Amino acid sequence: MSLSKRQRWGLLATVAAGLLLITLDNSILYTALPTLVEELGASGSQSLWIINAYPVVMAGLLLGSGTLGDRIGHRRMFLIGLVVFGLASLGAAFAPSAGLLIAARAVLAVGAAAMMPATLALIRVSFEVERERNFAIAVWGSLAVVGAALGPIVGGVLLEHFWWGSVFLINVPVVIVALVAAMLIAPANDPDPSKRWDLISSVQAMVALVGAVFFIKELAHSPQNWVIVGAGLVAAVVGSVLFARRQRRLEQPLLEFSIFRNPAFSAGVLAAAFSMFAIGGSQLVTTQRYQLVEGFTPLQAGLLVAAVAIGSLPTALLGGAFLHRIGLLPLIAGGLAVASLGVVVVIIGVQADVFGVLVAGLLVTGAGLGGAMSVASTAIVGNVPARRAGMASSVEEVSYEFGSLTAVALLGSLLTFVYTTTVRLPAGAPEGAHESLSDALAVAGGDRAIIEAASSAFDTGFLVTMIILAVVLAVGAAVTGRLLRHHGPGTQSQAFSGNH
Repeated sequence: MSLSKRQRWGLLATVAAGLLLITLDNSILYTALPTLVEELGASGSQSLWIINAYPVVMAGLLLGSGTLGDRIGHRRMFLIGLVVFGLASLGAAFAPSAGLLIAARAVLAVGAAAMMPATLALIRVSFEVERERNFAIAVWGSLAVVGAALGPIVGGVLLEHFWWGSVFLINVPVVIVALVAAMLIAPANDPDPSKRWDLISSVQAMVALVGAVFFIKELAHSPQNWVIVGAGLVAAVVGSVLFARRQRRLEQPLLEFSIFRNPAFSAGVLAAAFSMFAIGGSQLVTTQRYQLVEGFTPLQAGLLVAAVAIGSLPTALLGGAFLHRIGLLPLIAGGLAVASLGVVVVIIGVQADVFGVLVAGLLVTGAGLGGAMSVASTAIVGNVPARRAGMASSVEEVSYEFGSLTAVALLGSLLTFVYTTTVRLPAGAPEGAHESLSDALAVAGGDRAIIEAASSAFDTGFLVTMIILAVVLAVGAAVTGRLLRHHGPGTQSQAFSGNH
């Protein structure tokens, strides 16, 4: 049964609330982590997993959860995910130890993985008019940018007024409101028991994805634990090979590889990954620089990178509204190209020490990414049949998570590598000052020569990582531009028609 206009937009607000919770929890701990480590007495390894347990578990579960939604119904998956997410938030808020907090974060990821593909799939099946659907998906896509940018700000504000558990407890009232709204206005659950959800395929996919995450993270870490690097690589390769072979044999596979033959679908997946790589990378290195070099508070640094979200909102909404006139090519490839230019402006602003130019660069970067991300979602879900909405949504979420994970792992490690190889400290400087700028500040004892040398090396690392980021975005613009070269206005949705 079709939903009324009011119900459709009420549903959009409901699933948007769920998506905002998911993306906020990915970044809210950036500002809260030092407090968590101090209050819970977390070790270095535990502090890493307080952050990483959430995206690693979510990345491993996403592909299977979307296809499971196709079988049991996306409304039911969304409601289940909300309940799990709310309960896990309570557990995390009152966790008495670092180990239990890590476990609660892993359960949070289970709820997020159940919810996230369902949010986009519900939009896909509820908005039947293409123009309305394009705009709704644009709103959905813009929230991925907004949530990532708001996380550090929300964390900073809460920590200034409340105890550390508030960064998790804030989820609970939003979950309750979204749960009630979803039960009232979401479309009736539409399960399809004829669709098979293959548990073995889900396990293989999770092994491959989690193995790849461990491999990337440990390879980028210095010094590397080569046992973990090797184990991660073996798990990724073996899991991927077994998964691919099994999908080709199944009548109803978890993932139809043939959907990637649609160039618009593939361009949308790549645009999502490149965009989240840019957001995660720029947020990581910019907040670090302005806290460590310029003395910003976590809240001030969070407000600075919020310029990306501010720049993204207008282009995200306008891109979705006028996609039928503009087409995918200028919005995806053009958006990534504009974002690349924005990063160049950021570099110029930092090098010239002109704060206004830096903020302008972040706004331009956001403007480009907003346009690309909003219609990337349309390119993905609009180019598969409705019965594969969950599958398509899961592929997009995996690309989002991998974009963020690789940005933090690779660019964060590159920043440290450039610092350690370029720092030129005065004679007699403490050994720890060679490791990182934060270590140098801790052992400098007010010695301006050490602080200036360490800050200069860090700025060199910042410059290199931002140049890499600009190049990656330019490559993304070129690749997606080639894929979309035949897609003009009005051709954004060419639903895949395959054998399944």
